[in-house]
Amino acid sequence: MQTASGRMTRYDGFTRFLHWLMGLLILLQFAKFFDRIDDGEHWLGQTVVPTHVSVGLLLLVLIALRVFWALRTRGLRPAYVGRTAPFAKLGHILLYVAMLLMPILGISYMIGKGYGLKFFGARLVEKGPEIDWAMSIGALHSPLAWTLLLLTLGHIAAAFYHHFMERDDTMRRIL
Repeated sequence: MQTASGRMTRYDGFTRFLHWLMGLLILLQFAKFFDRIDDGEHWLGQTVVPTHVSVGLLLLVLIALRVFWALRTRGLRPAYVGRTAPFAKLGHILLYVAMLLMPILGISYMIGKGYGLKFFGARLVEKGPEIDWAMSIGALHSPLAWTLLLLTLGHIAAAFYHHFMERDDTMRRIL
């Protein structure tokens, strides 16, 4: 459905697919927090965490695709409305920036530590010497992960606020 201005009343199928796929993958990425418990010696640390780098690289591709798609369809996407619109817009911008920076900082850390880079077993960057400046930049990956977690929880809380308190159709746009 479209409004009189030509904007859609809900997001298109591709946007919704990317939103939920990335949400699931980011949720899996947060499992990395649990590898600090008992040195990762538990089922989560041994099954999900080993794919952390590969999933992060996949997310980098997906966020680039999502930004491209958002820019391409910006005139059609549902508009931010209501008194919370400026906060919603700012929150989405911060989420996009954090989602883009997370894998970039992770790559910097891996290469900076000399680990190289693998994508689901395929070596993309060979192991090499440590690179201090890349390691320093990459060290911001972990603090940004906590920030992304807070932004994600805020995003979810805002969606529930709109759905249950404001009783508007904000949440239905992405479902």
